[in-house]
Amino acid sequence: MRLFIAINFGEEELDSFEAARERLRAQAGRANYSRRENLHLTLAFLGEQPGSRVTELEAAMLAASEGTEEFTLRFERAGRFRREDGDICWLGASRSRPLLELQARLAAELKARGFGLEARRFSPHITLARRVFGRDDPALTLPEPVEAPARGMSLMLSERPGGLLTYTELFYAGFAR
Repeated sequence: MRLFIAINFGEEELDSFEAARERLRAQAGRANYSRRENLHLTLAFLGEQPGSRVTELEAAMLAASEGTEEFTLRFERAGRFRREDGDICWLGASRSRPLLELQARLAAELKARGFGLEARRFSPHITLARRVFGRDDPALTLPEPVEAPARGMSLMLSERPGGLLTYTELFYAGFAR
């Protein structure tokens, strides 16, 4: 099972993210654009894991979310990760102490249970497109910042049935209101 832990968003926020993705499409041209239902903020990428470890992942998520209250993320910048096989264009979340603390607790809980995590620094973003080619940066701007409530985190399964990238929520750990 290919797994990751993410913050998912409501329909109103997805509308705004989708509009940004469509502005990018108009400027950047051909790329692999994220489908609306796949727009999320990854907290931890776990890669291939046996199904027998899902219970441990759920426990780590519950422990990390304990005492966490709902918070709001603000997306107001865009960027590009340069890659040889095509760039990744994204919307970035502004610095958020609750988000950084949550991600650090989650990483600690996962490591304590023997899960390996990527060594790179946490960079909270929503991927709008992969395999974007061209040297020019598209002038991707949001008409206004997007405020997005974070109400919980989800354990997500990543699959490609029929070649279509599909994410399915396996477990949800809600935050206090």
